[in-house]
Amino acid sequence: MQLQELNEEKKIEKAVLVGLSCHSFKPEENSDERTMAELAALLETAGGECVAMTLQNRPAPDARTFIGEGKAEEVKALVDANEANLVIFDNELSPSQMSNLEELTGVTVLDRSALILDIFAQRARTGEGKLQVELAQYQYILPRLSGLGKSMSRLGGGIGTRGPGESKLESDRRHIRRRIDKLRADLEQVRAVRAVQRRQRQKTEMPLVAIVGYTNAGKSTLLNFLTDAGIEANNRLFDTLDPTTRKKRISDTQEILLSDTVGFIRKLPHHLVSAFKATLEELKYADLLLHVIDISDPDWEIHEQTVNKVIEQLGAKEIPKILVYNKADKCDILPYLEQGSVAISAKTGMGEQELLSAIEKALGKGKHQMKLLIPYSDGFALDIIHREAQVLSVEYAGEGTIVEAIMDDKLCGQMKEYEIKE
Repeated sequence: MQLQELNEEKKIEKAVLVGLSCHSFKPEENSDERTMAELAALLETAGGECVAMTLQNRPAPDARTFIGEGKAEEVKALVDANEANLVIFDNELSPSQMSNLEELTGVTVLDRSALILDIFAQRARTGEGKLQVELAQYQYILPRLSGLGKSMSRLGGGIGTRGPGESKLESDRRHIRRRIDKLRADLEQVRAVRAVQRRQRQKTEMPLVAIVGYTNAGKSTLLNFLTDAGIEANNRLFDTLDPTTRKKRISDTQEILLSDTVGFIRKLPHHLVSAFKATLEELKYADLLLHVIDISDPDWEIHEQTVNKVIEQLGAKEIPKILVYNKADKCDILPYLEQGSVAISAKTGMGEQELLSAIEKALGKGKHQMKLLIPYSDGFALDIIHREAQVLSVEYAGEGTIVEAIMDDKLCGQMKEYEIKE
């Protein structure tokens, strides 16, 4: 019996994918062939298989079934013909629409947000990542408690059921609200720890460069290539959830901290953006953003716009940014690239030096490495160096303190009189 259950657990779930395009929707809310292909890729990432796909056009969504009674019957026929056990919508459904569609089709119905949350639940590895995913899931579940119906009673797991267990889901709203409050409090502690780390970083004068981009654009591959970070980088959506930060020396006088971030995607559930605030708010404090774009993807311009919207939503719009057009080795002809951008291949190493030079130029502090002899009587000068420069070494000699430090043009001019000529 146990072996049979194990085999059933490993069975790939078959899904019918459904999308709706309406005049009443905002352009980014509509479904088309491209968003449906992305939904199929999300399903594959979650461990499922697309067995049929259908698109519907209507002036406005149907209040009861979202796609209309006739189309809903067509979806049921696709479910029966393909022995599917899931229907996944590319758009967001209301709890009652989800319940009505489940009753009509006889299988579990999910929307795009639920599928993305499921993937995040699979990917989270650190305690912080798991906290953030659980908070997003509860925020998604709470308004849907009365309409989850069949989904809530699915035993044995599967797509859309990872994360909070069945016993938690059947608890009353007060219990879930208490859990949300607890998760938010825990994440506030995470934010406090990050704030301390940020202050320590600012003291060392080491700039933070954050890598951002659409999911699967090659952010982790870039971080691995530049820093030997050893992050698992696979060709699948949302492969990185937990941020990784590494040091990188980009020139003789400049060392930076490079930080990877979670990928963005069209129709990213707002619950995720709010739950991952502790991680994503780091972007606001970065000195520079590297916006990685998969230039080989035909939708790269849409992806670029999607990421820009999330950056703006997080309050990081004013942070200096370099557009890094990745996977350039896959393009026979590169499109016109914005001035100041860099074309690279994180996989082959193409464009590495150009990227490092662009980073150094964008940080724009005209750094100089100097060796100084500060007399013991001039403690004020030594104090300024510790506050405003990146101190590499300190030695105490008979005549005074020998300091080796990296400093900007202004401080370099102020300290010229103390410079030790080699």
